[in-house]
Amino acid sequence: MPSPNPLVPTWYDITWAGIALAALVLMIVALVSIARTAKQLTSWQALIWTLVVIFLPLVGSASWLFIGRRSASRSAP
Repeated sequence: MPSPNPLVPTWYDITWAGIALAALVLMIVALVSIARTAKQLTSWQALIWTLVVIFLPLVGSASWLFIGRRSASRSAP
């Protein structure tokens, strides 16, 4: 059976759907991590990190997981 849209192959749709799902999961993981470490951050830091993760899902989530989480754990007493 041919693809419903002859200009866009099926593998293309499946690949982009997988990438979108991975980005969504990464964003959720980052937001949960921010919520768990919110006591170690000031309210402004938590707000800014949350907005960065929401508006820049891939870059913001990766930044939080690799940079922000480490700096939050170092500043904890």
